[in-house]
Parts: sequence; structure tokens; C-alpha cells
Amino acid sequence: MSTHQFPTHAKIVIVGGGIAGCSVAYHLAKLGQTDVVLLEQGKLTSGTTWHAAGLVGQMRPNRNMTSMSKYGIELYSSLEAETGLATGWKQCGSVNVARTPERMKVLRKQIALARSFGVEVHEITPQEVGERAPLLRTDDLVGGIWIPGDGKANPADLCMSLAKGARQRGVKIFEDIEVTGVDLDEGRVKGVKTKQGDIQCDILVNCAGQWARQFGQLAGVNVPLYSAEHYYIVTDKIEGIHPMWPVVRDPDGYIYYKEEVGGLVMGGFEPVAKPWNVHPIPSSFQFQLLDEDWDQFEILMVNAIQRTPCLETAKVKMLLNGPESFTPDGNFILGEAPEVRNYFVCAGFNSAGIANSGGAGRLMAEWIVGGEPSVDLWDVDVRRFGAFTGNRKALSERTAETLGLHYAMRWPRQELQTVRPLRCSPLYDVLAAKGAEFGSKNGWERVNYFKPAGSPAARDTLDRPDWLPWVQAEQKATREAVALYDQSSFSKLWVQGPDALSFLQHMCANDIDVVIGKMVYTALLNDRGGFESDLTVIRLAEERFMVVTGSGQTTRDLDWLQRHLTPDMRVYINDVTAQYCVLSLMGPRAAELMSRVCPDNLSPQHLAFAQTKDIDVGHAKVRAARMSYVGGPGYELYVPVEMTRHVYLALQAAGADLGLRDAGYYALDALRIERQRRAWGAEMGPDETPFEAGLWAGVKLDKQAGFKGKKALLECKAKGPVLLDKKLVKILVKDPNQYLWGGEPLNVNGRFVGEITSAGWGYEAGAMVALGYIRGEWARQPIQHLQAQAELWGVPIDVVIDEAI
Repeated sequence: MSTHQFPTHAKIVIVGGGIAGCSVAYHLAKLGQTDVVLLEQGKLTSGTTWHAAGLVGQMRPNRNMTSMSKYGIELYSSLEAETGLATGWKQCGSVNVARTPERMKVLRKQIALARSFGVEVHEITPQEVGERAPLLRTDDLVGGIWIPGDGKANPADLCMSLAKGARQRGVKIFEDIEVTGVDLDEGRVKGVKTKQGDIQCDILVNCAGQWARQFGQLAGVNVPLYSAEHYYIVTDKIEGIHPMWPVVRDPDGYIYYKEEVGGLVMGGFEPVAKPWNVHPIPSSFQFQLLDEDWDQFEILMVNAIQRTPCLETAKVKMLLNGPESFTPDGNFILGEAPEVRNYFVCAGFNSAGIANSGGAGRLMAEWIVGGEPSVDLWDVDVRRFGAFTGNRKALSERTAETLGLHYAMRWPRQELQTVRPLRCSPLYDVLAAKGAEFGSKNGWERVNYFKPAGSPAARDTLDRPDWLPWVQAEQKATREAVALYDQSSFSKLWVQGPDALSFLQHMCANDIDVVIGKMVYTALLNDRGGFESDLTVIRLAEERFMVVTGSGQTTRDLDWLQRHLTPDMRVYINDVTAQYCVLSLMGPRAAELMSRVCPDNLSPQHLAFAQTKDIDVGHAKVRAARMSYVGGPGYELYVPVEMTRHVYLALQAAGADLGLRDAGYYALDALRIERQRRAWGAEMGPDETPFEAGLWAGVKLDKQAGFKGKKALLECKAKGPVLLDKKLVKILVKDPNQYLWGGEPLNVNGRFVGEITSAGWGYEAGAMVALGYIRGEWARQPIQHLQAQAELWGVPIDVVIDEAI
């Protein structure tokens, strides 16, 4: 217990004294925030931190997450000198091994990405694996990688050192304080309730670990995570194991190892996990473990004996079973909750909290102090989840899957299988009967492609996919005839009220003051000039607008708009996604097809590009827009849900002799890449400006009304392209037999120059096309027919880079 008197007020209250909470407290204090109180319901580390394995690695799937992990290692290596408390940090390096050629290909891609992010990593042979980590069986391995900067730490000691560093800068830490309630005032945090007294505060940070979901419910905040039983064994001393024995990961066996007191800790992520179906988790669950379950652990033990035969005779001191929380997509949860202002979340680390909490704590502190994240954190942003993800049955079933995916072979475009189907278009059954193969986005079932009747299922592969010919046929129909896409998962928001126009003019970079019926593509920018979103605004009336945005951005974009409303604004925003479907009719024969089902005049003179109007289709009333995301002619039809099936069948009946074909998102994505249509989350995000993305279609710098981000854009424009750090380019693969998936690094003469953001088969090019960013000096010069190479599973393939149009 702290020696401080229990406070009645603090600027910031952190709930949870595990490593995440202590890291947030430490980094807030480093930023000068000293009026901070941390409350722990038990003792520091008593939740899941104390029994964590303590592996600390750097490799992450993107630049910002890798930077976060690299910072964590820098922090852990220097913390003891700062605080005087040992952390157990040892830079012993790590070895990841591959049992199959496919896994080795994935490791080679990770090598290329890691090097492009500034991480030292080396490919090693099976013999070198054995030299780095004696006692491993290596005769069945294809190869491995060596990451010398990785290491391990003692989780409890590390947490205590962070806590001391926070205290030294003025943070007050109180143990044995259970927070029993959260006070709100008009949707904002006002304070917390405890048995020892209430504390008024301006900001609350939920770092409650596996309790974060049930604690969030006290304030109506959705934190979708769920606990699973998680296991490792601890052996007695084993000859040949020493303190600098590297961390070893054998993902094909689902297992990892680290040295501990001359023995081994061996744990893993079994393919089908065992959820801990306890609700609520009692606050008294402190420094406790669950019962051993050797049956559940068997698959890990069998694989471990194969990899380290010494375990057959080693003495096992214990099988530790400690619950850990996991999220629906395997990524952790950071950010300000959309439901409550000044309520932040830092939780859901999926058994990787020790490795990630150092960097996550810094990012959270920057977010809290700065009001917005300093870098793009969309992959871990709490706003990627809708309220429906808090369902406990769904979380339990999904956790059984996502825990196992930590080490499972992840194939390109692999879809999660549990908790599906959940959110469905009215056409789901109709399309399924026609061979639709669905993916899932924000819970919505969306058609990826249509499999011809009698065709075998497409196999998982790292190479050219089996479904490509089917997607090419859908592309052909789109470019040469007409194709129908069900895009009902589009997010749709109504923004209305006397101040709706002035509000949107401030939020949108384009001019929204247009005639009724006009559709405006616009960027939403942050104060750095980066894309918070790109979306379409349809003016339905003088004071009513429909905002149409990406399927996965409903919560994020709704929150972004609502958080910029002031109490005096007469603006009302509603999510109407489930009330309207969107059927996109694309291709040169789309107009002919529409003329057969619609008596209205839809000629360009009566319905120009980006114009909308209410029309008749069959027996239904719909809003039609002349618009095509893939380029070329087309329409988007906004149809009331209850009429969607009728409209779809009317279109199908009328288009049978025109070559009408159902099509899915794989074709849509490839076609938009070929026409250089950017996508938010790929080519656009909070870190990319219109200058870097080469995208001014959604920005009007000279509009009379000021808008958020305009100042930053004007400053960038004044500096000119000479200061660009990155630039979007288009890419063509020379060999039509090569298949890219996206995410590949780009090299010129062996030197890293950038990375691919999106890739797809180019129907017009007859080869793979892609979009990507080039960085540094390459971004500051004209690019035309630059000969380069993309690292495809570690193998360079020839590409040509040109400036995107």
C-alpha cells in the first residue's frame, strides 16, 4: 500500500497494476503528468503479469508496431540503471525454426520486412540452429532465423521497476483498492468509486488485464477480450542449458522455450484453446493458478519432446496453468473508448504483454497527453470493434480459435472461422446458393469470390491461388459486360440538423456545400494532415446528409465525427448501416441493364457522374448514384433492406443476356488497384497525407470554409516535395507467372526503398499490379520505369515502379 494519503482527486486514474498499467503510469510521468494515481485491486503483478513467460521479441507485422517493440527492448535494457531495481533483462537473442518449406517462406518474408524496419535478423541453417540452441533436434528442420536483439525478462521484476520509475516522478500507487464504479457526466469521465472513497478525475485508463472487459461494463465501454487457460511447464536443471540460451520458437509445433534457473520453460499455443468460462472473474483471483490439464497440454508436450528429446527424462517441476486474455482478432486494444470521453483502454495483449507493454505504455501516454495518437495505430485501436463484439458466447468461441492462431501457419487472406455467419446481407442465402465464398469484415459476411459449381475448394497456398481464374472471370465481366457486387456492408451514417452543413464543412477536406443529390468524395484529416478516413457524403436535403464509409470503419468514423461536436451544435448523427443495402452495378453494359428495370431517364445528362436521385427499380424505390469504385461506368444503388432481394432478382432477370455476373471483393480490390484507387487502411491512414498518397480528389484547399488539417497541408505545400518522406507509386510485376499478396518490401540494387501496400491481378495488364510507398530520397525525385525488385517470400522478383497517377 502506498504511504500517501488516499486521494479525493487526480487528473488521471489508472486502474490495474500489471505491467501495462505500470508502463502507462511510467510514461505519463516521463511526459510531465505527475497528478496520476494508479489503483490495483490486489498487489502489483498479481493478475496475469506474475505468471507471464517473459519473452521479448521485436518482429511485428508493420512498421509502427515494430517500432513500438524495438522501443520496449531499449527501455527494458536501460530501466535497471534508472531505477536501481533488477528487471531480469537478458539480450539472449531468439531462434525461430521452420519444419516445412512453406513456413520457411513465411520466415523469409519476415526477415525482409524486419530488415526494412531496421531490425537485425539472419537466416540460419538447421546446423546453425543447433549451434545457437544446443539440445534442439534439427535433422527435421528446413531452416530458421536468428534475431540477436531479442531477449527475455522477469515479468514481476520488470513491472516493479516500471512502478518505481513512475513513483520517482510523482505517480501515486495504491494496492488493495478495488474500483467498484465509474462516475460519468454527460458522457465524460468524472471519477471512480472505491470502498476507500471516491476519486474525482479527468481521465481514466483501463489497464485491468483480463478484468478489462467486465470493468469496462461499469461505464458502458466495450472491451472485447476473453480469458483462456494458458500453459507452460517448468523443468529442473538440464545440462547444457545456460542463462544466455536463446528464446526458441517452433511455430509448426506450436511451442516456445526459454531458459530459467538452468532449466527450461516450455509453453505454447495449442490449435484449439480452452476458454476460461468464468464470469465475472472474481477480484480475489490474485497470484492464483488453475488446475493442471495434461490432456489439453498433450499436443504441446508431444511436439516439445520431438524438438527437445531431453524433455523425455527431464524432471518437470510444474505444469503452470494461468489464464490470459485474448481478443477477437489477436491484436491488443489501445485508445480512447468511443462510448465515453476521456476513458482510455490499454489491454488485451494476447499473452504478449511483457514484450509489448513497454512500447504500448509510451504510445498510450502520448495519446492521452496529445489527444490523438502520434502514429497510425489502427490495427490495435479499440474503435475497430463494434458493440456486438462484446457478446460473451462469441468471445468464448473466438478465443478458442485466436489463441491457436498465434503460431498456426497463417495463409494469405486466411479467414477466421468461428462466430460466423453473424451479420448478413438479405442476399446471403441467395449468393451462397450460387457458389459464393464469403469472407468476414467487421462481422459482415462479404463475398470474396464465386466458385463455379463442381469445382473443388481453393487450397491454402503461398503461390498462385486456385481461385484466380474465377476472379479473373468476374473482372472480365466488370470490364467488358456488367457485374453485380453486393456491398451492403458499407457503413452508413446520417448527419442531420440545422448545423449539419457547417459541421461537415469543418470536418471534411472537400466542399460539402453542393446541390441536393450530389455525392462528394472527401478526406477526413487529422491535425497532421493525415487521413483519418476517406468517405463519400451524399446531400439528401438542405440539412440532411448520408455519410458512406468503409465496412470496418463504422465505430471509428462515427466516433471521429461525434468527438468533434460541441454542446451548442445542432447536429444529430445516427448509424443507419443496417437499414440500407448497396448493390453496385459496374461495367459498360450497366446502363443498358438499368434501362430495362428503371423507367427513369438515367442518361449522363439527367444523372451525371457523382449525382444521385431516387428512382424506380422493378417495384421498389431506390437511390441511384452514378459511381464506380473500380473505374469506368457503373451505378451504386442504395436500397432499403426489405426491398433488396426484390431489386437483386429484378436485375438478374433483366441482365441474363447481357453477360451479367455476380462478383466479389477479390475482383473489386484487384480492379481498383489497377486503376490506382487508394484504400483506407492500405494506401491511406493517419500517417499519410494527400501529398504522400498523391490523392487530392478528396481535398479542396481553396474552399472558403476552413477544415481540420488544412493548416498542416498548407505548411506541407509551402515546403514542397523536396521534404517528402514517402510517396505512393504504382508497380507492375514483369513476370505474369509471379503472384504477389501485398506487404512485400521493395529493393533497388539490394537497397530497401519501400514496401507494397496492396496487390492484385491486373486484368488489363495481364500480370500482377500493386500500389506501394517508396521512402527517403526515392520519394523526393520523379520516378518513371524504375527497375526494382519485390521480396516475395524472400525471393526477389523483378518489378517496374512508376509514379501513381
